[in-house]
Amino acid sequence: METAALVVIAFLALAALAPSVLAPGDPLAIAPLDSFQPPSLAHVFGTDESGRDIYTRVIHGTGASLLIGIAATAIGLGLALVFGLLAGFGPRWLDFGTTRFLEVLFAFPGLLFALLFIVVYGPGVVTSTIAVGLSTAPGYARIIRSRVIQVRTSPYLEAALVLGRGRPSRIVRHVLPNVAGSLFVLATLGIGQSIVWASSLSYLGLGAVPPAAEWGAMLSAGRTYIASFWWMTFFPGLFIVLSAAATTLLGRGIQQRGRES
Repeated sequence: METAALVVIAFLALAALAPSVLAPGDPLAIAPLDSFQPPSLAHVFGTDESGRDIYTRVIHGTGASLLIGIAATAIGLGLALVFGLLAGFGPRWLDFGTTRFLEVLFAFPGLLFALLFIVVYGPGVVTSTIAVGLSTAPGYARIIRSRVIQVRTSPYLEAALVLGRGRPSRIVRHVLPNVAGSLFVLATLGIGQSIVWASSLSYLGLGAVPPAAEWGAMLSAGRTYIASFWWMTFFPGLFIVLSAAATTLLGRGIQQRGRES
C-alpha cells in the first residue's frame, strides 16, 4: 500500500510542479461547441459547461490544491509547535493555562471553527487556508505537548540541565530534534485532511471560486449538473480522495515503522 501511495504522491508532485508536461492545454480555455462532452479519447475526463477540458483543469489544479493543503498544514503545525512547547516545557501555571485554552478550542468541530473564522474575515483562498490551519492546530498541539513532556523527563535532558544548559539551548539541541519525527508524521497525515477541508470550503463558495482550476471550486461548479453530467464532479472528487488517501497511508506507514523501530 505504501508503494501505491508513493506512486500517487509522485504523480501529484509532477502535476503540481510541471502540469504542462501532463496536460499542455490551457485550463481556462473555453470551447462552447464542446460543452458537456462525456469522457472520450479527445477529452479523457470530459468537458464542463463551457467546453473546458476537465483533465487539463484537474491536472493544473493540483498545484493550487496541494499548495493550500501544505500551507494550511504548515500554519497548523507552526502554531501547534509553539503551544506544545509552551505547555510541555514551560512552568506549571503556563502548562495549565495553555492546556485549558487548547481544550476550549478543541471542543469546537474543526470545520465549524474554520467557518466561523471565514465569517469574521471574509471568504477567499488565503482566508480559507488560514482558517483550516487554525482549526487543525489544537489537535496537533496536544500531540506535540505529550511528546515534549516525554522528552523533558528523559535522562539526557536532565543531564543537560545539570551541565548548566539554558532553556533555549535545551529546546534547540534536545527537544526539537526529538519532536521533529512526530512533526513529519503529523504533516503527512495532516496534508490530506487539509486538502479535504479546503476543498469543502471551496465547494461552499468560501475558498477558491469558479472558474479557478482548483478541485473544490470544480466540485462547486459541477454540482448543478451532477444528475446529468457526472464527470464534472467525479474526477475532481477522485483526485481529492486519492491525494488524501495517499498522504494518510504514507503517514500511517511512517508512524508504524517508528513504533516498530
